[in-house]
Amino acid sequence: MTADPFGGLLAGARAEGWATEVLDLAGVTGKAALMDRFARVLNLPDWFGRNWDALADSLGDLPARPGSERGLLLFVTGWQGYAETRPEEWAIAREVMDAATGPELCVLLALGGSH
Repeated sequence: MTADPFGGLLAGARAEGWATEVLDLAGVTGKAALMDRFARVLNLPDWFGRNWDALADSLGDLPARPGSERGLLLFVTGWQGYAETRPEEWAIAREVMDAATGPELCVLLALGGSH
């Protein structure tokens, strides 16, 4: 395994006009930490409410990324531990990400380890 196992995928997405962000959820054990990771990685405003509705609204209204022709590819890694310890919360998070996915946002879940 290379030092950056997802580097080729992310570079290919950028070459196709996508902006890319990696949301590494390794070590996340609850909703508050999950919301903090989303806020940090996506540069959400300070007034982001850190609840499911606010996350859905934020994902549905992300500002355009510089250099992006197609939108944002959000690559989620390290999510398995959170999914195992908080399955109900993870199910809601998946629903929110699924609902937000569209022409401006593509969410991919890595089946391997963390980035």
